Amino acid sequence: MVRRREFITLLGGAATIWPLAARAQQAVQRETAAMATLKRVRTSTLEIAYEESGPEAGVPVLLMHGFPYDPRAYDDVVPRLVAAGCRTIVPYLRGHGPTRFLSADTPRSGQQAAMGRDLLDLMDALNIPSATVSGFDWGGRGACVAAALWPERVRVLVLANGYSIQDIAAAAKPRPPQQEHRAWYQFYFHTERGRAGLAANRREFCKLLWRLWSPNWKFDDATYERTAASFDNPDFVDVVIHSYRHRYGYAPGDPDFEAIEQRLAALPPIIAPTITLSGGGDGVSSPAPAASQARFFTGPVQHRVIPMIGHNTPQEAPAAVAEAILELIATQPIGGRRAG
Repeated sequence: MVRRREFITLLGGAATIWPLAARAQQAVQRETAAMATLKRVRTSTLEIAYEESGPEAGVPVLLMHGFPYDPRAYDDVVPRLVAAGCRTIVPYLRGHGPTRFLSADTPRSGQQAAMGRDLLDLMDALNIPSATVSGFDWGGRGACVAAALWPERVRVLVLANGYSIQDIAAAAKPRPPQQEHRAWYQFYFHTERGRAGLAANRREFCKLLWRLWSPNWKFDDATYERTAASFDNPDFVDVVIHSYRHRYGYAPGDPDFEAIEQRLAALPPIIAPTITLSGGGDGVSSPAPAASQARFFTGPVQHRVIPMIGHNTPQEAPAAVAEAILELIATQPIGGRRAG
């Protein structure tokens, strides 16, 4: 019997040999993604919009996007997972798309504790005791937070760019000039001029970030616009600005998340089996050396670098992301036997 990973590898080889078959396969994948059901669920603070695909009894897989992206980043990942029998859930993060705050009085926080808590609250609302989780950028950070603080809820983990819980206490320490240069947008957001600039030019600004962060990805205007609609969320600017100010200690956090932030200050390790995927052509985050990540993973971990791709790992390398997720799922016992 051909194992799942071997099958995916063979499928990728066939796509290389038969370009017409590859294009047909992509069309089917997009059609499957378009059939995803948009649903909403309420937590204590949010009405979270999410896209669900696959059988309800399937292995739950939560796919978390980052900034400035949305669930469209997973359009070519979801069909691969659904074909393997998974139930995929792709939420819109706070401040993005149709997700909304329930109260005008709730701080529009973008801090890391909020991302992790939102993920856990979504799982609670959907009665999912534990799940496979994959994420990149903000979504990867939320996945790290959940896996580190609530290890019983995250069975396996696929992360872009590795461990990303922020060491806020050390954030004021300057980094090498080349990396400071890459973080120019963060310093811009620390100013009121930056807030005004994002509010006035959110589409142009975020499109520039796509180009800078994924210099080898030749996306077209239609692809970008499908995601850019999510930036029209009324809380988008406030959540983004708070995220980049809080991580440097320039804005207070939501008091409701203070206990979580105190736990995160210790940079807790992750015990879930993990695969990290880094883009060799990432314009904002260079692949972290495996040795520098070792203390953050006390469970089994594999570090992989994908040549040429940039920051948007699932949209630029969907097959690699899906393969990593299915590989880890296959290692986990379900009802006394291994998945597969």
